[in-house]
Amino acid sequence: MIKGVVFDLDGTLANSIEDIADSMNIVLAEKGFPTHDYDTYKTFVGRGLKALVENALPDSVNDESILEACFNRMMIVYDENCITKTCLYPGIAELLTELQKRDIKIGIFSNKANELTQKVVNALLADWTLEMVIGAGGDIPRKPNPKGAILISTKMRIAPEEMMYVGDSGVDMQTAENSGMYAAGVLWGFRDMEELLENGARILVENPMDLLDSFN
Repeated sequence: MIKGVVFDLDGTLANSIEDIADSMNIVLAEKGFPTHDYDTYKTFVGRGLKALVENALPDSVNDESILEACFNRMMIVYDENCITKTCLYPGIAELLTELQKRDIKIGIFSNKANELTQKVVNALLADWTLEMVIGAGGDIPRKPNPKGAILISTKMRIAPEEMMYVGDSGVDMQTAENSGMYAAGVLWGFRDMEELLENGARILVENPMDLLDSFN
């Protein structure tokens, strides 16, 4: 029986792709590099902002100092714009409300930098009780390392096998498997069904409220 849920943030609870893409495109344009469209950015996200910057830069750029400068600039620009267009996906508010009615505990584990994760969560998710919110940084390795997910499980006092990890990417499904949690893949996010299944999704859901079927 599932007693707690750990959610990914970007592409799962919040549609953040436009703010991420717009911010990175500002950085690229400032450097005179080509920009990318929103769909392309969906393939870049999931492993943290530094990896996104690496993916967004032209292949010809292999100078570590340029990468570092672009990453530092991206952190500044995105911090200023991370809640400009970002919003909860339709049905997420209703799902979280129903989970709380059922006394299902909720946590968030994101590969977004912790300070940015907290900023987005405080802006969009203040109406719900979240047991723990963890972003990347400090002594928490990025997913698919399970340390953050297990830390949330410990905080909730719920065994991992009684937890569900919900995300939109292969990295999320690997995180679920690595932490011993039930892997649920969402189809409204940034990645496709094939990636989720190949990486261990136990169930796939097309709409947020469909997730509740797993608790019956």
